[in-house]
Amino acid sequence: MYAALQEAELALEKDEIPIGAIVVHNNKIIGRGHNQVIQLKDPTAHAEMLAITAASNYLSTQFLSDCDLFVTVEPCIMCAGAVLLARIKNLYFSTFEPKSGAAGSIYNLVENNKYNHKINVYSGIYQDESKKLLQSFFLKKRKN
Repeated sequence: MYAALQEAELALEKDEIPIGAIVVHNNKIIGRGHNQVIQLKDPTAHAEMLAITAASNYLSTQFLSDCDLFVTVEPCIMCAGAVLLARIKNLYFSTFEPKSGAAGSIYNLVENNKYNHKINVYSGIYQDESKKLLQSFFLKKRKN
């Protein structure tokens, strides 16, 4: 999760919402991503999407069933869908997102048992650190 937080800090430096993600396979980081929605002018350029794409390219496969995703904020609907389609084994996230979360807050797409793939979900890892990054970002935005 520490590496995902480092990715979130990169997003913060670029004035993007500070969310970072990594994909791990056999204890090795094979995909990294941080929010780049503004920079790339792409509404799908979320940290999770970029990390999953990088990992899929690295392994040359669409399925990441032996991989874990670490993300600093609960995935949104789009990212939760990508986690399901990629068949990620374990999802670890820091803090819940009460406005758009799809892994327990508003929706729980990843644990609704309607899919043929079961994802293990763990939350609260480095929660305070993730919240501080988000709070500092939005506080700065409100002042401007």
